[in-house]
Amino acid sequence: MGAAVVAGVGMVPFTKPSAGARYEDMAAGAVRAALSDAGLDYADVEQAYAGWVYGDSTSGQAALYGVGLSGIPIVNVNNNCSTGSTALFLARQAVESGAVQCALALGFEQMTPGALATAWTNRTSPFASFDAANDRVQGAGDGPMAPRYFGGAGRAHMERFGTRPETFAKISVKARAHAANNPYAVFRDAVTVEQVMASPMIHDPLTRLMCCPPTCGAASAVVCTPEFAARHGIDASVVVRAQAMTTDTAGTFESDDLRKLVGADMTRAAARRVYEAAGVGPEDIRVVELHDCFATNELISYEALDLTPEGTGEKFVEDGDNTYGGRVVTNPSGGLLSKGHPLGATGLAQCAELVWQLRGTAGARQVDGVKLALQHNIGLGGAAVVTLYEKVR
Repeated sequence: MGAAVVAGVGMVPFTKPSAGARYEDMAAGAVRAALSDAGLDYADVEQAYAGWVYGDSTSGQAALYGVGLSGIPIVNVNNNCSTGSTALFLARQAVESGAVQCALALGFEQMTPGALATAWTNRTSPFASFDAANDRVQGAGDGPMAPRYFGGAGRAHMERFGTRPETFAKISVKARAHAANNPYAVFRDAVTVEQVMASPMIHDPLTRLMCCPPTCGAASAVVCTPEFAARHGIDASVVVRAQAMTTDTAGTFESDDLRKLVGADMTRAAARRVYEAAGVGPEDIRVVELHDCFATNELISYEALDLTPEGTGEKFVEDGDNTYGGRVVTNPSGGLLSKGHPLGATGLAQCAELVWQLRGTAGARQVDGVKLALQHNIGLGGAAVVTLYEKVR
């Protein structure tokens, strides 16, 4: 098996749903940016994997037909919030296996305002088992599904380790501070801990400013073999060093610890596979883009990724080890909390940020001396994708 070079990345600025962006326009913009970054034409791509969550079947074709009509296989991918990374996972596999020499991964989302909702009400929900487990622990309740899950997971951490709500607020403050330097981010204005805590309560301990916003956007990546890169004069300095995808186990539904229900175990298993495959440890990582759909999940993910031992997430935040000048810069882009979370695009937006970090082209967001970069993307229902990128030259 050969290595997968990240030949080009691209994204469009994320926007609020009220901006009226169309998915096909956003997707085409992101793909053209990635192709331009790689110095390639759409005709050079042999396969494409297009990811989205909310839309009709073959939306991937509609998104890519605006870029080119080359007749290549286009595979539509829908894996909830891990969709973009799943598309990248498939493109990387196609290249590493030798099936193709150049593949494209695309993620996009045209969202509507408000909380996520089930689109199909005349059939069994894929979250039925998750809802049952959540209700068993928290009791049946009203309100949006995702904040109930992630709020409950945050309370589980609070009850076990004494974590304070203000610590989650500090994560939101950090996200805005990082996003201030990201022209692609939706929310770039600073907030204070007091403002975060005073914003409306969504589901204890989550206030509105601890929750990611519904967002529209698109991002894309081109991956290829080293030989293809050499023939086309492509910058081959960034490669996928290791990647793993995991799904739920029986423990997700049997435990009373709601951290498991939101993917902590999936994350831990995927991360450890990646560390083992790459022969590195979390202590070698200096920059991470992780899945901060809610501030509670960012803290839970610190521990699940082994960036800090279990139970020390609050100290990690208090010591400033999650930002510039600390041990590992988490979400230099501003993360989902501030950059936004267009579900299908998120994983590939994370990829773009980390490639820019490894190339040293992230501008005011740049983390010094980056050689390895870790990406974490989860989707309830469920899947976790952890990817390690390396700068090889």
